[in-house]
Amino acid sequence: MTDNTKKETARTLAHRSLMGLEKSGRYSNLEVNSAIMHSDLSEADRGLYTRLVYGVTERRITLDYIISQYSSKPTDELDEDVKTALRLGIYQLLWLDRVPDHSAVDESVGLVSRQKRGFVNAVLRSFLRGGKKYSLPDESNYSRYLSVKYSVPAPLVELFMGCAGDEIEDLLCAMNREPHIGLRVNRLKLTTDEAVRMTGGRVSDIAPDVVIVDTLDETVKQGLSDGLWFVQDEASRITSAAVGAKSDELVVDTCACPGGKSFSMAIDMENRGVVRSFDLHANKLSLIRSGAEKLGIAIIETAERDARQPMDELIGKADRVLCDAPCSGLGVIAKKPDIRYKNLADVNKLPEIQYGVLCGASKYVKDGGVLVYSTCTINKAENEDVVERFLRENPEFSLENDPYLGGGMRTFLPHRDGCDGFFAAKMRKTK
Repeated sequence: MTDNTKKETARTLAHRSLMGLEKSGRYSNLEVNSAIMHSDLSEADRGLYTRLVYGVTERRITLDYIISQYSSKPTDELDEDVKTALRLGIYQLLWLDRVPDHSAVDESVGLVSRQKRGFVNAVLRSFLRGGKKYSLPDESNYSRYLSVKYSVPAPLVELFMGCAGDEIEDLLCAMNREPHIGLRVNRLKLTTDEAVRMTGGRVSDIAPDVVIVDTLDETVKQGLSDGLWFVQDEASRITSAAVGAKSDELVVDTCACPGGKSFSMAIDMENRGVVRSFDLHANKLSLIRSGAEKLGIAIIETAERDARQPMDELIGKADRVLCDAPCSGLGVIAKKPDIRYKNLADVNKLPEIQYGVLCGASKYVKDGGVLVYSTCTINKAENEDVVERFLRENPEFSLENDPYLGGGMRTFLPHRDGCDGFFAAKMRKTK
């Protein structure tokens, strides 16, 4: 990283990052973390940079539609630097109330070379003269209308219609809200009430031992460093609670990284028993080991393992098994906005993989034991369809009522439950 790069402002760095993301297809969170690490931005500018990158990524479809209404050239024919500068300018004008209009325009114009500045200035000034108004597609093409309004590709809108039905707009709106932060309290070190007093947060209405905060302030960050809590969404916490892990049991987490559910279950076990945390990617297992050490958890044992190929010596031995399968991630769009641009052809390949992972995980369960299958998506093909196929082909397993999951299966929806989109199913193996 050169000295010139380090002197970049929040906006110039955001402009560069967004162009890089467009070319590379890299996840925005990885780009943001890397860029901040190698910059010398102030705390305030890091916040602005992060908001700009995530915000423009989130609203890209809407922004491009607006640009098309004010630009003399088609959006897809604009140079990438010009298009990115216009996206940044219009995003600030519409969604950053604290940025004065003149600053949003002037700073965006300054992001491109001199010969291109006149065009960027003209488009943004025209948008201002128009009262920052824009039209949406006709509602007769409802998926297209929703796609532009909420910046979600039309094919994904149609998939979500199958999940939410008449509540589709509520779901899409929730996916564009700023998500709150869930902190799973480490009961090995303090109580939930103590965590509330320290953070100034509130106790979750739906998940046990979770405190909700709006930001990662210094107190929260210090608590993370000290292992007093770790970040875990309410739905993820409910899934680990539904496993029902108890002291002195053998619990297997087949797709464990980065480790949050393993940590939660180990805490539920009061750090007594054994949690075997497996993952396909050996390079990620260090995250579990370092996290467990920070939290004071001593019962987690990690190993590289393909969940579809269970470890022979553990077959039929586990009291409880969690299979948090690899998935499309369509339930966590609010936290990872670029997931909305996933190729649905790739998503359609996942259920077969997930079924194989679930079948492999089931081999660990002893007679009378519990198996929980979960994903962070709301796609029925990855969720209910996988579980129903498994139950048909493995009659020794059946759904079990659970206080968190009702009749045994539950899909968490952001607009209804106020948490990530998530799915979990709890099954019992017949003795």
